[in-house]
This record gives sequence, C-alpha cells and structure tokens, in this order.
Amino acid sequence: MIIDIHGHVGTWPDFFIPEPSAQWLVETSTRIGIDLTVISHLVAVGHDTITGNRMALAAARQFPGRLGVWLVADPHRPERAADIRAQLDEPGVCGLKLHPDVHEYAITDPGYRPYLELAEESGVPILSHGQTRSPWSDPAQLAEVCRRHERLTLLMGHSGLWVDGFDRAIAFAQEHAGLHLEICGSRLTHRWVVRLVSEAGAHKVLFGSDASFLDPRVGLGKVRMARLTDEERALVLGGNAARILGERWRG
Repeated sequence: MIIDIHGHVGTWPDFFIPEPSAQWLVETSTRIGIDLTVISHLVAVGHDTITGNRMALAAARQFPGRLGVWLVADPHRPERAADIRAQLDEPGVCGLKLHPDVHEYAITDPGYRPYLELAEESGVPILSHGQTRSPWSDPAQLAEVCRRHERLTLLMGHSGLWVDGFDRAIAFAQEHAGLHLEICGSRLTHRWVVRLVSEAGAHKVLFGSDASFLDPRVGLGKVRMARLTDEERALVLGGNAARILGERWRG
C-alpha cells in the first residue's frame, strides 16, 4: 500500500500547474503504483474553504478509494469548525489541512484553536504547512501546538521546507510523540529522507508528493531510491499513513 499523504487538485495563481485535474492525478498515480492520494482542493486553500472543501469531496466521490480528503480550515472564520465537524464522516475524509502561511495566521493563535480541538476530540490527524523561519508555521510553532494538544497527531508538511530547518524538524519530532514529518519538497532530497528516518525514526516519516504542484513521479522516486531498509521504506511509503488514518483511508 502506497499512500501519498500530501496532494492537491485545482489551479493556483502564483504557479503554473500543467495538470490540475483529479483524473490526471489518479491516472498518474495508478501508473506508478500510488494507491491513495489525500488531497486538499486549492480553491479551499486559497480563498474559499466552503466551496473548495465541497469540490474536494466531489473528487473523492468520483474516485472512491483513490482520493482521500483533507478539509481545509480557515482560522479567520473559527465558527466554520462546525461545518467541518459535520463533514468529518463524509466518505474519504481523512482529517484537516492547515496552511498558516497562505492565511497569514500563526498556527499558535486563537483562530486555529477550535479546529485543533476538533481534531483532537475526533481523533483525526492534521496536515499543516511547515516553513522554517515563517512567522506563521515555523517548526517550533508546530511543536508548541503538540505541547498544548498532547492527543493530537500533527503532520509537519515539508518537514520545515528549507534545508536549514530540517534538523530542527527532526529534533521537534523526537521530542513530541504526536509530531510527524512529511517529506514533499524539491529541497528535501533522498539523502535527507534517509537522515529523517535514521534520526527521527522510520515510524515518524511519511511520503507526500505535493502533487500537482510537484510531479508525484519525482516524489515517489526519491523514496524508492533512498538507502532505506525494506521495512523502513514500507513504513514511509504507506505503513505510517495507514496507521494514522485508520479506517478512513479506505473511503
């Protein structure tokens, strides 16, 4: 089982995405052996969580068992946590997606609290953008969220994004049981995958591609080519995600 824990569908104003459709993503994933991609819709990330989350759910219904959904949370509208609570049992929903940098709102600030509490109470994971030196999503801020919410499972997207932050991301993952490292990004090479696994532990590292911003074939290749044991590679590529998602990954 290979699970891409960090995917998107849709277009984005600042980057050219040549293949933004769910159909392309599923067809490409099928060719290279990815069984499930958990997506957030870029409309939801960018400007309209209600419409974008509905679009992501529609894509999951179109491709049941192949696409899972991260429901995007808007910290400027904390009352919308009630809408997300109502959608958690929709087929394919895997958890919540936070993007503090797009929303320009620190993950440690009050607007995110209802969503963090909802995830903790419901037992669903959160995938959050993590960006070293960001005022909104630095790895230290994600670690602080895990300190405040000890039952929360938080996946640090990009493991801090910039190379000078990867070691800090590892240290925080070692410190907090609920903090895990997701590995998409063009700067996180196969050598860094090995280092994350060797220092944070294979049980703490999850494969993500950032499709369709980035090509999933490249993201998968760096894990397949990394010098990992078969057991470590299996955990990174899908075993950890299946454990964290539980039955939700089955749609």
